[in-house]
Amino acid sequence: MDAVLKSDQMISLTLPDGAVRHVTCGTTGLQFAESIAKSLAKASVAVEVDGVMCDLSQPLTSDAKINFIKRDDAAALTLIRHDCAHVLAEAVQTLFPKTQVTIGPVIENGFFYDFYRDKPFTLDELSLIEAEMRKIIERGASFTREVWARDDAIQYFENKGEAFKVELIRDLPVSEEIKIYRQGEWLDLCRGPHMPSVKHVGTAFKLTKVAGAYWRGDSNREMLTRIYGTAWANENDLKNYLTQIEEAEKRDHRKIGKEMGLFHFQEEAQGSVFWHPKGYSIWLALEGYIRRRLNAAGYIEVKTPQLIDKKFWEQSGHWQKYRDGMFIVPDEIPSLEEGKPILSAKAFDHLMALKPMNCPAHVQIFKQGIKSYRDLPIRMAEFGCCHRNEAHGALHGLMRVRQFTQDDAHIFCREDQIFDEARDFLKLFFACYKDLGFENIDLKVATRPEKRIGTDDQWDRAERALIEALEQMNLPYTLAPGDGAFYGPKYEFHIRDAIGRSWTCGTFQLDYNLPERLDANYVGEDGQKHRPVMLHRAILGSIERFIGIMIESYAGKLPLWLAPTQCVVTTITSDADSYAQEIFARLKELGLRVEMDMRNEKINYKVREHSLAKVPVMFVVGKREAAEQTVAIRRLGSDAQEVISLDQAIDDLIASSQPPF
Repeated sequence: MDAVLKSDQMISLTLPDGAVRHVTCGTTGLQFAESIAKSLAKASVAVEVDGVMCDLSQPLTSDAKINFIKRDDAAALTLIRHDCAHVLAEAVQTLFPKTQVTIGPVIENGFFYDFYRDKPFTLDELSLIEAEMRKIIERGASFTREVWARDDAIQYFENKGEAFKVELIRDLPVSEEIKIYRQGEWLDLCRGPHMPSVKHVGTAFKLTKVAGAYWRGDSNREMLTRIYGTAWANENDLKNYLTQIEEAEKRDHRKIGKEMGLFHFQEEAQGSVFWHPKGYSIWLALEGYIRRRLNAAGYIEVKTPQLIDKKFWEQSGHWQKYRDGMFIVPDEIPSLEEGKPILSAKAFDHLMALKPMNCPAHVQIFKQGIKSYRDLPIRMAEFGCCHRNEAHGALHGLMRVRQFTQDDAHIFCREDQIFDEARDFLKLFFACYKDLGFENIDLKVATRPEKRIGTDDQWDRAERALIEALEQMNLPYTLAPGDGAFYGPKYEFHIRDAIGRSWTCGTFQLDYNLPERLDANYVGEDGQKHRPVMLHRAILGSIERFIGIMIESYAGKLPLWLAPTQCVVTTITSDADSYAQEIFARLKELGLRVEMDMRNEKINYKVREHSLAKVPVMFVVGKREAAEQTVAIRRLGSDAQEVISLDQAIDDLIASSQPPF
């Protein structure tokens, strides 16, 4: 909000419909709502002041745009979950008085709260805690906001034995207010905002799981118990979400990956994937498909180093912003003294970093030799292996890893080429995702974040260019204010999988800043040097993560061209062994990914086993099939079988195994 006015002055408040009302400075959001309509005041749970969510009890002290938030509004869902986390914390301390509360943020689809206790909570205790939460909500205590003196807050929580709260308060900037929210007799340190009372949380919530978590993500600190929960505006939304979660557990890529023998992880390589032959065959098929698409779209493929001197990361701005997430390596072999490495001062002067992204390296290739305006655009692609130092607790199968490969590319172009390049990438992106089975895609334009590099004029031009490209192509989009990269705005593509979950994979980012910082230029038509525009783009993003998404969306039943084993040739009796071997050899020679099963087991047992491994097609042969040169075809998910000639079966299998491009 603007400068604070005196309490006897009037302020102007603008409503979403453009209507302007004048009220006394210091009028609360609730009082303002009541002045408009009693029904509005009753229905509202919070107020947005210039886009910032606030309590209804907060005084309005300057001219502002006002929007009242009702409980059924999408924007209220964060408040419901935030308040539910507070109710959870009160319930835990009511039932287990010696428990210390730490932090309890809202996360996607729910919330969690971390607790310090002499022994971890168990799943069996969640139902007891839920019952207490319902009692608290039924009592309906109001949320009230208080501002305390720093020393008073520290003293209060020290007296309660809340060491974690004391640490949080001590670490807050001296200029920051110490806000406390009460709900009846119970209170918590919190920035807010909150709804008027715990009654507004409702009953559409559920505690879902418990896990361990280190205080502040530091493995050298205290181990806490994290209780996860979810909360929704109504029971129907909760039921739908729990059904989705149940289905997601069945589709967990880690579980399916183990059943199919695709990959594994182990402690000695935290966040890195051990790809087994079957899993790597999926990788190669997917990479080959994208490579063919890129070749057809005029991309050139490059390969850049894993280790790059820190000066490039300093010049690009990544060092200042992402150093904590980078793996740093001294550019000198350490000497040894009594078995311990000793690093010289020189080693710290010359640090290297495992690349967390490919952008600076691609600029180095662009800078080799003189580039003319006639050479542009240059579309430079790389299946680049990158490393990011993700916290151990954040790692999650293929979805969050430390070592990953991006189908990355950077387009160096003139400013007048931005529209054509954006249009062509959008066509390429949507074509690829259609081939891969994802057609429900929401497009967002993420605009400038608070912390960024570059001038406002550069950001204005960049954002305008991306939006104009979409509008000229008549593509629907929404804005994601503040979500852009630190160097430029971007398109975000949110895809929905088979059970309705949203994933963000591909991206398209417009960047005026990196070519400037890394001194990239081309010779223009006027004979002078000019900066190219750099377009960062990826279709799949992390290949590891995308494979994980595909496994879960398809529940392991991948399209035939991607399936690690496309066909199993199996026998009913040993009389057909030589015939099965003949079929296997023919399929193998044709380049199909095929296995043979001549074990002395019942055919129903074999079918069940290969179905669990998600094999899409089985050629079943016995004595009769061998005599007639036929096969009985069993397809995954069907109990029916089709008996056709071997030649026809092979022709059909080859045709249906072809990649879409």
